[in-house]
Amino acid sequence: MVAIAKLPLSSHAPEQALAHDLRGPVPTGRYFAEVLALAPRLAGAGHVLNLCEDRYAFMVGLGAALVAGAPTLMPSSTAPSALAGLASRYPNLVGLHDEAERPAELPPQMAALHVPDRWGETLAWADAPMIAEDQLAVIMFTSGSQGAPTPHPKPWRTVCKYGMSELDTLGTAGMTIVATVPAQHMFGFEYSTLFALHGGSSCWRGKPFYPSDVVAALAATPRPRMLVITPFHLSKVLDAGIPLPQCDALVCATAPLSAQLAAHAESAFGAPLREIYGSTECAQIACRRTSVEPDWQLVPGVTMEHDAAGTWVHGGHIEERMLLSDVIEPTQSGRFRLAGRHADMVNIAGRRTSIDYLNAQLLSIDGVHDGCFVQPQADAQDGVQVTRLAALCVAPGLDAGQVLAALRTRIDQVFLPRPLRLVAALPRNDTGKLARGDLLALLGAKEPGA
Repeated sequence: MVAIAKLPLSSHAPEQALAHDLRGPVPTGRYFAEVLALAPRLAGAGHVLNLCEDRYAFMVGLGAALVAGAPTLMPSSTAPSALAGLASRYPNLVGLHDEAERPAELPPQMAALHVPDRWGETLAWADAPMIAEDQLAVIMFTSGSQGAPTPHPKPWRTVCKYGMSELDTLGTAGMTIVATVPAQHMFGFEYSTLFALHGGSSCWRGKPFYPSDVVAALAATPRPRMLVITPFHLSKVLDAGIPLPQCDALVCATAPLSAQLAAHAESAFGAPLREIYGSTECAQIACRRTSVEPDWQLVPGVTMEHDAAGTWVHGGHIEERMLLSDVIEPTQSGRFRLAGRHADMVNIAGRRTSIDYLNAQLLSIDGVHDGCFVQPQADAQDGVQVTRLAALCVAPGLDAGQVLAALRTRIDQVFLPRPLRLVAALPRNDTGKLARGDLLALLGAKEPGA
């Protein structure tokens, strides 16, 4: 009989710190004990939905689900309708939470299990549980920004590789990570949870939101420390005008980051900023120091190939050859630039551009706090499909005419939005992303066939 290869829940020694809060560090041996205490309560669970906000509670729930053999679902939305759809699709789904009461968004047919805070309890430390490397560990879902979320199952060996893949590149060993990104999002999952479990680092338990919370979390964590954040959230922290603790590394992802914002962040925090390019399907693919590097460098072990279908990546932690959804422009020495997503490329009257480029021009206007272009369903005129762009804009103090006048100096006339709608805020999720359906709803438009 062939022995089943297994990998530990964490590569930390039991005495090493896995997480921190104001009460102090949590040793990894205690984490293992909490996982083993919770796992029997998940016996019979077909799948687990981990809604824990506390990052350490999330890791306890993740570990317990692995020991119990139940894959963890990580949906892109926790809206009640989305969770009800998961409950009908995945049998024996158990919702994990760290709130005092059952979360209101959990559908009534879904069982719920509270992950307790055991800080005051005496628990004998345990050794690392061993998990079969081919065991289905998590099912990640795409953000839905381009349509319906798509599930992507990940075995435990792949999840472990994600945690180890940038150990040398980013120097995560010994780092304490403060992350503003939810643990349920691929970026937050990879750059906090997995880096803590298998990247030689530890993490701050909370998910700070307000700039003052980010500052307080950083000030309370031991150095060296790393801030993991989105561009949207980073700009809010920098604009708050409050003193910032020094960091040793900054990592940013989920949306395009300007060189100006990157340079501002490096100056304010006294640390280099690395921008990550990746996806739910592949995890991290490349990185760059955005303040000084326009080109992206593949992470070690990953290779890139180009053919008529587009650009493919493979190798390293990417076990299957994957076709990227972005338009890639090779530059030199294996580096590349992003020209936008295939789905975001726009061709009007023979002129071609990307939604990302148009968004950057909109956001460069003085007085525009947030905004984005949207491409609704093309109109048919005389039997010909005519593409029209629309835009949503947060610009207190400006009217639509002023914004359009500024856009006319920045983009070709054929790409001017019709309409441009001023709104109080854009419907961004916890990672700063925008779902296409939410944007169309603001515009009063519909998807084809809706």
